[in-house]
Amino acid sequence: GPEIPPHYWLGVPLPSGDRPLGVLALRGLSTRESPVEAAQALLEFVAPQVEMVVERIQLHERLHRMAQYDQLTGLPNRALFYDRLKIAVARAHREETQLALLFIDLDRFKDVNDTLGHSMGDLLLQGVAKRLMEAVRGCDTVARLGGDEFVVVLDDIRGDLDAEVVAGRLVDVLAQPYVIGAHTVNSS
Repeated sequence: GPEIPPHYWLGVPLPSGDRPLGVLALRGLSTRESPVEAAQALLEFVAPQVEMVVERIQLHERLHRMAQYDQLTGLPNRALFYDRLKIAVARAHREETQLALLFIDLDRFKDVNDTLGHSMGDLLLQGVAKRLMEAVRGCDTVARLGGDEFVVVLDDIRGDLDAEVVAGRLVDVLAQPYVIGAHTVNSS
């Protein structure tokens, strides 16, 4: 039978600032009709256009994330929270289940900002966000409304007792001291 021509791989990097986006690769056959040099030239011509498209997609994703998530804690922001709450209420109504809405306002947060500085206050807010996320189920929503105000949506609960148990657990979790740098901070 006829001999199968060997394959080759060509690639050009897709640089983007200080870290590469990846590599644009092409697999081809080595034949007289398609020399490797022509394929390499094509890759080098196409790579900047691919790089620009990928960077635009990444920028769009970053902007979308910035519009929906709190930059300090990574939690959903007020806008995304309202969207999730509407969905949870509609689902509870449709499936005839219950949900609970827990509002959390930290005690003594202003004192931390005033005495230890805003960077320590930011670290405290990040610690609170982490504890809240760890204390609820994956189907629940934890959001930061702003300042030291957080909210939790407990989705698909069986009744008031479920909400009371989770609320009690959150109060206990948040009351544990926070070690921030050389400081131990108490909040509740």
